[in-house]
Amino acid sequence: MSTMWRDAGGAVGERRRLLNVAYRLLGSLTEAEDAVQEAYTRWYGLPSSRREVIRSPTAWLTTVTGRICLDLLGSARARRECYVGAWLPEPLPDRADGPGSAVPLDPADQIVLDETVTTAFLLVLESMTPAERVTFVLHDVFRYPFADIAGVLGRTPAACKQLAASARRRVGAADTPVATPDQSDVVRRVRKAWENKDIAALVGLLDPAAVMTADGGGMVGTVLRPVEGGARIAQYMVAIADKAPGLELLQRSVNGMPGLVARRAGVVVTVASFDVVHGTVARIWVVRNPEKLRPWTRTDSEA
Repeated sequence: MSTMWRDAGGAVGERRRLLNVAYRLLGSLTEAEDAVQEAYTRWYGLPSSRREVIRSPTAWLTTVTGRICLDLLGSARARRECYVGAWLPEPLPDRADGPGSAVPLDPADQIVLDETVTTAFLLVLESMTPAERVTFVLHDVFRYPFADIAGVLGRTPAACKQLAASARRRVGAADTPVATPDQSDVVRRVRKAWENKDIAALVGLLDPAAVMTADGGGMVGTVLRPVEGGARIAQYMVAIADKAPGLELLQRSVNGMPGLVARRAGVVVTVASFDVVHGTVARIWVVRNPEKLRPWTRTDSEA
């Protein structure tokens, strides 16, 4: 392990918190880890005399990480314009699903899985401007004061308060799901119907106006546009099963919510998360881009 991650003067002990901030800001574990590493690189790049006079390494690292993420968010929109098909956040596994699979200091193990990392919530964050997102995540999620956030954005605390209010309106307008026993049961039934290639059962579990969005990143075959309508989604799911013999479906936690993982020859090839409303599936988000499935490479066999 790089000496960059060893505790020095209390600063490196904040790595987990910074990683949690950065993932919520960027929606990508890979980019979040890079942002935090860059912040620490800059910290250790300071002359020792400069580091010694910084009263709060935590505040300094948070500010720098926030600025790095802000820059990445600004450039991300341009990159997304060239992205092949729909872009979805990078899904995270829950290591509690399988004992003995976690690797010490694996970045995926450092993310706290709560309602602010669900796929639905991360997509709401995607709808915000970069400044709104930074303000909302730092203030409403991690409780940083507006005075500190002003230093990240280069704006006044009053302006940051306005950004937070605007971000809250976006969140309030979105109906983000919360994990419930009902949702877990619906996902279990979807899995069974999918395995049995039972179109009628799938249609019964899907809202007539359901939407399925897939992210292959142009690296694997998948639909480039959302599939709309429960019947069309059911037919598509069965067609996938027909074309992929030997596909193994596992019910797993995806970003803290009940989801499904598809494996072929022991390799995770698809991760799906769901929005269940009143007992039926309203949204399905499917990630097939292999670069976004790296945190799943160590998932264990079904318990």
